[in-house]
Amino acid sequence: MLNRSGQIAGRSDEATSAGGGAHPTFTGNRALQQEEALLFEIGRRDTTGVDIAEPEAFTPRLNGLERKGGVDIPGLSEPETMRHFVKLSQKNYGIDTGLFPLGSCTMKHNPRLNEKMARLPGFGDVHPLQPVSTVQGALRLMEELSRWLLATTGMEAVALSPKAGAHGELAGMMAIKAAIDAKGEGATRRVVLVPDSAHGTNPATAALIGFQVKAVPAREDGWVHVEDVKGLLGPDIAGIMLTNPNTCGLFEPQIVEIAAAIHEAGGYFYCDGANFNAIVGKARPGDLGVDAMHINLHKTFSTPHGGGGPGSGPVVLSSRLAPFAPVPYLRASGDGLQLVEAAADAEGHEQPFGRITAFHGQMGMYVRALSYMLSHGGDGLKQASEDAVLNANYVRACLSDLMSLPFGDKPCMHEALFDDAWLKGTGVTTLDFAKAMIDEGYHPMTVYFPLVVHGAMLIEPTESESKASLDLFIAALRDLAMAARNGQAERFTGAPYHAPRRRLDETRAARSPVLTYRTPEPVREAAE
Repeated sequence: MLNRSGQIAGRSDEATSAGGGAHPTFTGNRALQQEEALLFEIGRRDTTGVDIAEPEAFTPRLNGLERKGGVDIPGLSEPETMRHFVKLSQKNYGIDTGLFPLGSCTMKHNPRLNEKMARLPGFGDVHPLQPVSTVQGALRLMEELSRWLLATTGMEAVALSPKAGAHGELAGMMAIKAAIDAKGEGATRRVVLVPDSAHGTNPATAALIGFQVKAVPAREDGWVHVEDVKGLLGPDIAGIMLTNPNTCGLFEPQIVEIAAAIHEAGGYFYCDGANFNAIVGKARPGDLGVDAMHINLHKTFSTPHGGGGPGSGPVVLSSRLAPFAPVPYLRASGDGLQLVEAAADAEGHEQPFGRITAFHGQMGMYVRALSYMLSHGGDGLKQASEDAVLNANYVRACLSDLMSLPFGDKPCMHEALFDDAWLKGTGVTTLDFAKAMIDEGYHPMTVYFPLVVHGAMLIEPTESESKASLDLFIAALRDLAMAARNGQAERFTGAPYHAPRRRLDETRAARSPVLTYRTPEPVREAAE
């Protein structure tokens, strides 16, 4: 919507679209790149594109708490609504738009076969409250998915119900807490070791369920050393939370020794499975001494990030923790597969710690993940891991002469980590470099993480990308790196120049979000 001064209402000069400087247009459009205002700016509060009948007389039942005024939601015609959301979708960058080098997040291609399978009748329309006798096919799929997860991890039991990685992490740590309590050691084993390079959810999860967090210091080589762990062990240790491969993109070479030390001290080994995509078919966490590990199905087995709703973060458990797996879980019986819904229905040595969620509720994620597994096979999953590692090392090798590596020429796993030492004296920061990547048509890599590396730039190409797409990406980064080294700071400090919106004050936006739309005051024209 334009106000009388010809400006886009509700937007400052700093937030207006790029390209408006040299050749401004009245509409804000740039040929086929269409400007789009806020829904509140293009819609009217007093009308709607749908005819809604007046409600019949009724007696309110909200004890005086019912709304007194209008909903104040803008109304649009059907064409206006369609155009609005199509234009917004065209401003979004995703894995179907281009390479997504977001380190530690594994934004890989989601095969369309998976989507077709997830929409099959019986999977796409299954309901959590259906009688178990009517969902035997769905339960059979869950059983087969569980078998693949246990085979690839070398573990004893799996809980499918967690809705995301952090949720699975919580379930794994709750199983550890239950095992400690079952041995009568809950009052003494209160400390969980967390390396400095860990994902932020690790210490948060441990603290959430009552553990005390003690940091394992980072070393210059990027690895966790067993000597450092042993120096922190004692009768108060509940366990350790370690990511492998770690967030520096490196495989932990002393993981077996660390696991043995933790077990000898009476603790448990939780492994953050966010980077499992790098080792599927190559190394099984259970063989390395891991007791619990969550798996992000979207990172490793190609379900969409978030899944368009519920995600999925199954947690696998070793024989030491298998009895404490949460309900609901599958059990075979003479009548087919059953869901054990309550701890009171446990049998034998089973001691479920409780329920982590009301329902499984993410059947679509299960179908997509199993479709990916079956279409690849065991050898294909192994090749995917090898290709992810190959691609990351290719990126690292092709950029290492221009961009600095914090851990020397050490081969990486599925992600290559650079720091900002090479930018010293250029007037360009890590953030500036990331913003300039947007002008080149790429989503930036992960920046400033892991925290143990100053000005970190973490790149994960995944196995989905061809050599041609990687070569173009590398060439774009090399051009940016040479521009920074050659003193072309202006190319970076104002970037992005060609995005629909220029660089915003992200800190201010996070700290002072504007959550309610208010109509701008009209601008009066000067009297002639």
